[in-house]
Amino acid sequence: MKIAMMARNPDLYSHRRLKEAAEQRGHQLDIINTLRCYMNIASRRPAIYYNGEKLQPYDAVIPRIGASVTFYGLAVLRQFEVMGVLPFERIGGHRPVPG
Repeated sequence: MKIAMMARNPDLYSHRRLKEAAEQRGHQLDIINTLRCYMNIASRRPAIYYNGEKLQPYDAVIPRIGASVTFYGLAVLRQFEVMGVLPFERIGGHRPVPG
C-alpha cells in the first residue's frame, strides 16, 4: 500500500515509528508537510501539489494535523478524499479502519 502521512515534522519519534512499522509490513509511507501542499480544486481534475510537483496517487492518508494548521490541514485532507484516497480518519469524526 502507498500511504501519505500529513505531518509537519518527519523527525518526531511517533512519525518515525509509524513510517518504520509501515515499511516493515511492506508498505510505502511518505511523510508530507501539510504546509508545503497546494491544491487544484477544479472538479474535473482534483490534484495536490507538494514542493511544486504533482503528488502521485496514494491508497491511503494518515492525517497528523496539529492545532496550528487545522483549517488548512483539513482542506488538504478533504482534497485527498475528493481524489479517492482512503483517510484513516474522516473529517468530522472517527471511524474504524477497514481490515
